[in-house]
Amino acid sequence: MLLRCIHAEMIKLKRSFIWAVFFILPPIGTVMGCANYMQNLGILKEEWYSLWTQTTLFYSNFFFPPLIAVYCAYLWRLENFNHNRNSLMTSPIPVSCLYGAQFLTIACITLATQLYVGFLYTVSGSLLGLPGLPPLQIWLWLLRGTLGGLAIAAVQLFLASVLRSFALSIAIGLLAGIMGFLASNLGAGLFFPYSLMLLGMNANRSEDMLSGSALPFYLSCLLFLGAFFFLGIHYLKRADVKA
Repeated sequence: MLLRCIHAEMIKLKRSFIWAVFFILPPIGTVMGCANYMQNLGILKEEWYSLWTQTTLFYSNFFFPPLIAVYCAYLWRLENFNHNRNSLMTSPIPVSCLYGAQFLTIACITLATQLYVGFLYTVSGSLLGLPGLPPLQIWLWLLRGTLGGLAIAAVQLFLASVLRSFALSIAIGLLAGIMGFLASNLGAGLFFPYSLMLLGMNANRSEDMLSGSALPFYLSCLLFLGAFFFLGIHYLKRADVKA
């Protein structure tokens, strides 16, 4: 049943506008990062790592949280038209299955976004004349950032189900992303879900911020992911299944 629900969620995304967002926003962040890198070649001497610091400076702080917000809000936007939500929530499918399918769909798109960013980063670095290929450690940071991104996805999916406002969900994602940057700089990143992706991606850093202390990061990701996932299911059971 879960696979059928995931298939239904994927059908929603077919020919949707989120693919335009998917393909356009990450390149903008990459171009901005490359431009900043080229303007600071005098002080950026670590080649691939230096390019990573500039690329993630924009992508992780200003592009990724709104992207996730768009993905989550779009799935719920369709349910909020023409009483579709009532039909969905009174169907003989468990709420946990419906919500789980939504989250797993977002997780797949999040991973695809990260891999796409890695591809753009590799291509842009080659075009800028950097030698060889990016270090394998960069790909570890990308995958680690995906886990942090899933914590954000759990929060945004919950907000999208509660707020029922497409624009407000995206605005919260943008504002929370900036707050995540501030929390990370203040050393409180592990306690704010929107900072976890920054820590995982090692955004704007060439040395691993989590070196020797990765376990608290993973525990924090799982805590926020699990808490908001079950909070979302609980909310839907209490608020919507009464229809």
